[in-house]
Formats: sequence, C-alpha cells, structure tokens
Amino acid sequence: MRLLLVEDEKSIANFIRQGLEEEGFAVDVASNGTLGLERALANDYDLLILDWMLPGRSGIDICRQLRKENRQVPIIFLTAKDTTIDTVFALESGANDYIKKPFEFDELLVRIRVQLRSRNSGPAALSAGDLVLDPDTHSVRRANQEIALTPKEFSLLEFLLRNKGKVCGRTRIIEHVWDIHFDSDTSVIDVYINYLRKKLDDGSGRQIIETVRGVGYRIPEQP
Repeated sequence: MRLLLVEDEKSIANFIRQGLEEEGFAVDVASNGTLGLERALANDYDLLILDWMLPGRSGIDICRQLRKENRQVPIIFLTAKDTTIDTVFALESGANDYIKKPFEFDELLVRIRVQLRSRNSGPAALSAGDLVLDPDTHSVRRANQEIALTPKEFSLLEFLLRNKGKVCGRTRIIEHVWDIHFDSDTSVIDVYINYLRKKLDDGSGRQIIETVRGVGYRIPEQP
C-alpha cells in the first residue's frame, strides 16, 4: 500500500514515515501543500495523511480540490487544530477521518487500516486457498503454518491478494508497493516474487503466484 504524507514539520514527517515503513507501507512525503496536491493528482495513492496548516496550500484546499476532481482516495487529517468546529469543517470538506495532535502512532495505524479495509470493502483477513494474510496482525499462514515475511514481501503479497484474480502489471506494482524515490527498475519485483514463492510454496506442491508472461503476476481466484 502506497501512502502520501503531507506534513511540513520534518521531525513529525520522519517519525510517521519510519513507523509506517516498518509496517510495510510505501510512503511519499511532501513538505508543503503545493507539492502535496501535485503528487496526489499525479499518483494513484491508497491513502493520504494531511496536515491542515501547510506552506503553499492548506490541507483543506488539497482535500477540496481532490474531491472536486472526483478522487475518492481516503483522506485522514492529522493536525493541531483541535476544536469540534475544525473537525466538522474538515469532514464536511471531504475528509474521511480526523486525528488531533499530539497523537499516538498506534491510533494512527489503526485508523489507516480501517480506512483501507473500508475502501477495499472486504474482511480484515485476505485469503486465497489455504493462504491467509491478516493486515491487522501482520501475519501470514498457509495450511495453518505461520510464514515469516519481511515488510516489503508482506506489502507485495497484500497487494496481490487485494487484487486476487486480476493480472497486476509491474508498473502498477511499483506504484503501489514502492515509494516515489524508487528508480523504476521493475526487475526488483521478480526478485521479491521469487522470495515469496520460496516461502509460500515450500513443501506445498502448488504455486500460489502465477506469472503472466510479458505482463506481470496474478494470484488466481481458485489457486
């Protein structure tokens, strides 16, 4: 899952980015509202985290412009503006959730997962055959055997499962699993797919991730 964080306080931005990356998210950071809006319009993000008071354009401006463009990406405000009037105003402007600073990272993480779960209109756990991935507990099991994955492996598998039955092209995988600083060499995807196959298919006799030659990868509806 690829997120955009628009936050002008560097220490807060670094703290949030590091925490989310440790949870397997790819995170782009914009330090002002103008850049934040440009990136939000140019990329297909899974969720946005916006500060309200920003250089350039405010978080409210960003939110309103995205909704005007009919962008339905979930938006969470993370801001020091803490009155009930502020909360109502942001939600009426198109935000999905509102968190007041100071905040607990665990609460932010849960709110993010709730929004992503709601957007994908599915249960918390994702499955394909005897493979089960739970984003809330960050766990993966196949045939009731727990499998340890790195954060990036987990994020890649989660993306494939959320698109079960669909062919996921390399460009689309890069856009959602790796952040904006990635150099766009899609061969790294093949490396991570091999890592996943070794861990997921070991001893099972069945390959869970299919290769669609010249296009990308797919987890079928019925592996």
